Amino acid sequence: MNEDQTKPAQYLISTVSKRSGVKTDLIRAWERRYEAVTPSRTAGRQRVYTDQDIVRLKLLNQATSNGHSIGQIARLSLDELQSLLKKDTHTTKQSLEIVTQIRDGSRELAEEYLEKCFSAIVAFEATVLEGHCENAIAELGPMPFIEHLLMPLLNKIGESGQAGLLRPAHEHMATATFRSLAYILRTSTPCSKHAPRMVMSTPLGQLHEIDALLATIIAEFKGWHVIYLGANLPAEEIAAAAKYTRARAVVINISFRTDDHVINREIRRLNKLIGKDVALIAGGRATADYQAVLDEVGALRVQNHDHFKLILDGLRAQTSLHDSS
Repeated sequence: MNEDQTKPAQYLISTVSKRSGVKTDLIRAWERRYEAVTPSRTAGRQRVYTDQDIVRLKLLNQATSNGHSIGQIARLSLDELQSLLKKDTHTTKQSLEIVTQIRDGSRELAEEYLEKCFSAIVAFEATVLEGHCENAIAELGPMPFIEHLLMPLLNKIGESGQAGLLRPAHEHMATATFRSLAYILRTSTPCSKHAPRMVMSTPLGQLHEIDALLATIIAEFKGWHVIYLGANLPAEEIAAAAKYTRARAVVINISFRTDDHVINREIRRLNKLIGKDVALIAGGRATADYQAVLDEVGALRVQNHDHFKLILDGLRAQTSLHDSS
């Protein structure tokens, strides 16, 4: 090595590992096989390293993380390593530009599929709709499919239904198709056995489950183990599932406002049954109509899908802290 290591060696390998981010066994391997660093030894034969050794290991660690082979870069000088990393940064910027272009292309492709899928729904062509969705998942990937195609399609179905352009039968057909696709989306990201558990359902009287299915898929992509119970369940059944599975959260989806007080009663009942240690989350197009009772019981109301993701991340962080304490 060409660096001038004027400062005396003073750091044991444990300290070097912490400061450089390189594990001790890897430091020894790089030293033994490639002479990436050449530590001195104390009278007791312990390795001791300098500040420049730490700098070198940091740079090597970053370079190998970028995909470079340690065998090819281990003997480079500090200046050469820094120059290499600058080139990597430039390449990364170019890669980001390519990713942006790909993302824009994905949105255009999703818009094309959106029109095809909507036309299939209007024509009651369930098989055609399912084929378009399966192709879109393969071309776009699961999460872009959800964000750029499925969410806008659900919004369009809802708006068209309210405007009288679609009949309830159209929505039921689409829901049945999306339910069959949910398995493909859910199994594309296997869940960790240590993932926090969540129970998902719609309360009594709420028969529309498409938003709950979508929320289930999003939650699983965010690292949750979701127990999906389907639609139209009384509070006692939802709470029993949460208790049995030791769920950290219960999510209910409310798509339509009802004229009676069933939803208010069910929310209060569910909150009481699951207890204070389980988070109660409410999502869906009609949750704003029940803001008063949700505030009363301290439930979290989902504003949109991005907000739902933030809630999930926050609860996961709390769960991790709880489990580690």
